[in-house]
Amino acid sequence: MTPILQASLPFAPWMDPRTWRLPGILPVEGEDWLRIDDAYAAQMAERDRLIAETPELVEGMLESARPAAEELYDVVLDWLARTPGFTVAAGQVTRPDGVAVPLDRRRPLLTLGRLVQEDLCLLQAEGGESLLTGAVLCFPASWTLAEKLGRPMIRIHVPVESYTEAVARRVQRLFDAIRPEQMLWRANALVYDDPALHQPRPEGVHRPAPRDGRYLRSERQVLRRLPETRAVVFSIHTYLVRIGDLAPEARAGMAGAGLWGWEEGAQ
Repeated sequence: MTPILQASLPFAPWMDPRTWRLPGILPVEGEDWLRIDDAYAAQMAERDRLIAETPELVEGMLESARPAAEELYDVVLDWLARTPGFTVAAGQVTRPDGVAVPLDRRRPLLTLGRLVQEDLCLLQAEGGESLLTGAVLCFPASWTLAEKLGRPMIRIHVPVESYTEAVARRVQRLFDAIRPEQMLWRANALVYDDPALHQPRPEGVHRPAPRDGRYLRSERQVLRRLPETRAVVFSIHTYLVRIGDLAPEARAGMAGAGLWGWEEGAQ
């Protein structure tokens, strides 16, 4: 399969200490929440395929999350109606790639999964912790939705060793403080040999150590609180670029940032 790649990476998180130290959170400027980039058509075709062929793998929702999922559905449709390239009409949305997507409020997350590049996760407070209560997750980076649904944040991040209880407490305080009028974002980065976007792995199965180190995968993750249900939306925009296409200074900074598995001269 031909890799689905962006031509460039808009931001190298390892080059800025504010974004490279956990949790690496910065405020979103204006309405810069969902994005459309040069890989939109190809990523959406892959999302369409995954949702058509394996909906049970890429979507999950507790019934308690339905009000939040419906609020998210309305928020995204409002954004689409104001975004050039989309045509929102009764019963369907026509995407920038010309594909018409039927609207189905009964399946809000699956419908949204066919409209935007981002994977969308819903987190809701229960007993002082934020639980993952619903998601459309087409492009997992070495995790599976079924294992994480209904779990709190520290359990979701098993087996990430750097996500300690101390980090979890800091993240929960941050979640509790999110206001609807101020979105937050962070980014990560990992070196991959395999350019597939859909890479689910169960807990205990580690991502293969990169050998050639040809690809850099980075997720821009945005946190947004919905005003009515108070759920937090965790959106994930996946960038995948050839390391050889990164800016020279970004390539030079990779080794020092601990992005192991990468060697100078990788293409």
